[in-house]
Amino acid sequence: MNIFLINPPNCGRSIPEERYGITSLKQIFRGEPLALEELAGNLLEHNVRILDLKADPDGLDRELREFPPDVVGITGVTCEANTVLQLAVKVKEACRAIVVIGGIHASNDPGFFNHAAVDYIVVGIGKKAFADLVCALESDTDASALPGVMRTRPGRALERPPLRNTVADLVVEHSPNYELVSRYRSHYILEKLGITMGFVASAFGCPHRCLFCSIQGQTGGGYLTKPIETVVRDIGLLVDIPVIRLVDANTFGDVKRATALGRALFESGLKRQYLADIRSDTVVRHPEMLRQWQEAGLRAVIIGFEEIDDASLLAMNKANKASMNAEAIAILNDLGITIVGDFIISPDYDEDDFDRLGTYLDTRRIDLPMITVMTPLPGTALYLQEHHRIINHNLDYYTLTNAVTTTKLAEERFYSRYAALLANSHQNARL
Repeated sequence: MNIFLINPPNCGRSIPEERYGITSLKQIFRGEPLALEELAGNLLEHNVRILDLKADPDGLDRELREFPPDVVGITGVTCEANTVLQLAVKVKEACRAIVVIGGIHASNDPGFFNHAAVDYIVVGIGKKAFADLVCALESDTDASALPGVMRTRPGRALERPPLRNTVADLVVEHSPNYELVSRYRSHYILEKLGITMGFVASAFGCPHRCLFCSIQGQTGGGYLTKPIETVVRDIGLLVDIPVIRLVDANTFGDVKRATALGRALFESGLKRQYLADIRSDTVVRHPEMLRQWQEAGLRAVIIGFEEIDDASLLAMNKANKASMNAEAIAILNDLGITIVGDFIISPDYDEDDFDRLGTYLDTRRIDLPMITVMTPLPGTALYLQEHHRIINHNLDYYTLTNAVTTTKLAEERFYSRYAALLANSHQNARL
């Protein structure tokens, strides 16, 4: 069968740009579509093509002419959900292919895609489920009972089965098909430094329950890891790519396994640099592991500090403390590991809140602060809590840089303070 996998274009919208001419907050997504490369790697008996509309925004019509598909798979995050549906409609108008939607938004809010232009929705990790669905379609057998697969029924509520992903769903024996995006590789760079970067997944899910996080929809709250030899194999496939982004929600969620992985990377002789996510409490409790990883090539860590005081962290169900964040910053500074620090500002921020965060960032060495707006993404606990306060339900604006609930400050003032905070924190940023 001809399987056509589509990554949507950059399509998130920006309230500060549209209303106030503030262009510095617009979110642009870059990086290879690893989820589609993983799917393609498990479709060895089929003809597969990946179209990355972020790199080739005008390529859909051309590709559909050149490669008439039997099945079309489309992925997307929340701010791309409207565009994913529009792509499904275009595909249905252009050909008679079966249209399948997957990705993190589909896992968290599958009902959004219960639409006449969509035939199936795949929830969870999807690598095994999508291949099983393709096999069922090829043999003309019933796919409605497949784990992780939902048949759409427009006008009626979807019946969602329990999400129970296991290690078998990772299909680790089949590596991602990186070759299918080789024509786009020049687009996948660290823009400020001009460094080519590749994506590898070593773990899925997260054992924690942060109020705002959408990751739980992917694994049902579980935490799954790939075997160490599989991770080393996948990194080795990205030939001549100097920087590897481990795109896990928490690479170091299993410390014993993470320590063994760091040792294996050092012994592999791959000589790559790595960017990986870690919690601050893991840094504080296991600095020796980070020293080992640094020897293996760890260049930077991404840490979700989120907020700067214990009360705010508790409200997020972050299960961490501000003192732990401070200690982690000191340890990483001493080690010389670059810190990419994630912070979340609330629409309820007032002038003093912006001032406090600004002072915090000015007085600590966080190499690249990343500041987003607290956004109640559908499917999260935060969405259930804040639904009554949401004033903007257009998912195009759910980029994490727009306030979709009312701001405490006048809206223009809120975005002006946000833009100034971001500009100041990035003035001396390095990676």
